[in-house]
Amino acid sequence: MRLKKLAESIRVEEVVYEGKTWDREIAMLTADSREITAEGLFVCLTGGKSDGHAYAGSAMKNGAAAIVAERKLDLPLPQLIVKDARTALSLLAAAFYGEPSEHLKIIGITGTNGKTTTAHMLAAALRAAEKRVGVIGTLGVSYGGKNCPSELTTPDPVSLQKTLAEMFLHGVEYVVMEVSAHALHYNKTAGIRFAACIFTNLSQDHLDFFPTMKAYEFAKSKLFLPQICPIAILNGDEETGRSFGLLRDVERKTTYYGLNTPADAFAVITHETLGETECVFNVNDEIVRVSLSFTGRHNVYNALAAASCAVALGIPLGVAAKGISALQGVCGRLEKVANHNGADVFVDFAHTPDGLEKSLSSLRPHCKGRLICLFGCGGNRDKSKRPIMGATVAKKSDFAILTSDNPRYEDPLDIIAGIEKGYRRFSMKYVVVPQRERAIAYALDVLKNGDVLLVAGKGGETYQEIMGIKYSFNDNDIIEKILEKKGR
Repeated sequence: MRLKKLAESIRVEEVVYEGKTWDREIAMLTADSREITAEGLFVCLTGGKSDGHAYAGSAMKNGAAAIVAERKLDLPLPQLIVKDARTALSLLAAAFYGEPSEHLKIIGITGTNGKTTTAHMLAAALRAAEKRVGVIGTLGVSYGGKNCPSELTTPDPVSLQKTLAEMFLHGVEYVVMEVSAHALHYNKTAGIRFAACIFTNLSQDHLDFFPTMKAYEFAKSKLFLPQICPIAILNGDEETGRSFGLLRDVERKTTYYGLNTPADAFAVITHETLGETECVFNVNDEIVRVSLSFTGRHNVYNALAAASCAVALGIPLGVAAKGISALQGVCGRLEKVANHNGADVFVDFAHTPDGLEKSLSSLRPHCKGRLICLFGCGGNRDKSKRPIMGATVAKKSDFAILTSDNPRYEDPLDIIAGIEKGYRRFSMKYVVVPQRERAIAYALDVLKNGDVLLVAGKGGETYQEIMGIKYSFNDNDIIEKILEKKGR
């Protein structure tokens, strides 16, 4: 695509012309000077850990044909000067890849917890209606039999738009996409036309990045602005969800779902076991039975959100319910992975106080022995939630193994000390085993008949990040390996 045509997709404050025509062909787009190739367009991003303007010279040496920047640079290249380079990058990426969201029905899902499970439930509902579906989120990118890992819940704008374009070329009709607060803060989804948006819930997380919970909530709210979200599916049991419902005009359709307050979509739980929840759903006064292969009220919320969205998109409730009922769990989301010594072992992504509380509360009614929790906290992230998570587990479990999650650049013992401050206020029944694989082995060793073990924090992650290096690590695989050695 020619640079002049690309420039039409953004608001350009000034074109800096340095003796070369700026109406030239652009072969690629990037914000990483190391990735730039001949005839590439380099976008200088600010607001992160570094200032992309400092790398514009390197980008030029590597073949950049032009630059998008927030200030003029002393370089002999065409420059498009903009106020917000991050928004410009998202819009440029959408234009470069042919505005793929114009040809797809994209559903964005945001919230602190439940995004991944809700996304896969909705995808199952859409597939039951014989729709071709792609999913983008924490577990990676999947469509048409392809499964690709992703480092971020919401990919960077260039990768995101490229993925959407590839999905369209492969016949995908619907894309279910997790949208993180960071992505919304940085306007990664600018240039995407959403068909519908879902809000799951809001609780403490990411306060290492957002200065306050209000700032975190504000980032989430950006997905529900009327010009972005034509159909809103909101958790009506949460004040935040109800407040997002006020961000509407007469053109927008809003569905509230919940279990505790009057809502457009609600459910009655009729029977629950450790691996199944029987419900009756009422969506817009239409009733259907749903059999979830999931445990816990929080998964009923997720299923209600998915069913409500499917109906709002024109899928019959019975078809959506059939698809959701057929889904046999989601990787690393309160997933039963083993039974050892008569004890059930679950792996879950829960890494917030609210997530741990919901998962442990879901398992407690089905635990005949001890409820044991193995968990840690991520390094170089919100330190204030560590004692809160410790207190939550101390109150909700009978015994805990405190260990490493992704320590990153912190000492695991320092992280654990933060957890202990909260844990010891309510219980002294715990041990510290910093090395996660040894901690899992210890937990399996102490299991007795009737116990339930929750291995929390990492879920389906396939790595452990230590001092900038991502080592291969998956809780499910570690559990399987240990049990095989025990001669299971």
